[in-house]
Amino acid sequence: MKNKEKTTINWADTFKTAIILFLIAAIAALLLAFTNYITSPVIAKQTEQTNTAARQAVLSDAETFEPVEDLDAIAQKALGEDASIVEEAYVGLKGGQVVGYAIKTTPSGYGGDIELLTGIASDGTTTGIAILSQEETPGLGARSTETAFQEQYKGLNASEEISVVKNQEASGNQIVAITGATITSKAVTRGVNVANKVFQALQAEGE
Repeated sequence: MKNKEKTTINWADTFKTAIILFLIAAIAALLLAFTNYITSPVIAKQTEQTNTAARQAVLSDAETFEPVEDLDAIAQKALGEDASIVEEAYVGLKGGQVVGYAIKTTPSGYGGDIELLTGIASDGTTTGIAILSQEETPGLGARSTETAFQEQYKGLNASEEISVVKNQEASGNQIVAITGATITSKAVTRGVNVANKVFQALQAEGE
């Protein structure tokens, strides 16, 4: 029988390697944390600027925006389960007077949540919508970002339910679905309808 050779571990080298790997990982973590510390305020500022621009786009009469207080409670009371898709609401002001609201919702579309902003004037007229993010199918649901589709919501009555029609002209408080993307069209419309109910609740609360 051959003698089995014993494997000798060089603990000094092993320990040295472990220390080096630990130091590399620690330095990388510190650099990442430092980078995050430096860039977070910049990213937050850019995000806020983007959101403000989007609010201005859907509610152009407003000069400034202030967040709605107690939104969660108001949405829960008005919407029940649908309150879960209400992300934020801002009061639009001009010369200190309320001119409308910009309300963000996240209805579920074909490819995931759609981040949607709806503008509603104080008289209850929908002033515009903007899709901030979406993962819908290119050429189909992704066409919800096109001006032609979004313009359909302008001027609709925020006090009435908006419905979706296919293969026919829209009338009253209706919009025409994107061909081949009815799910997306209904999702966006749901988001707008939820925003409309928040608007109605805010009006009732006297915000």
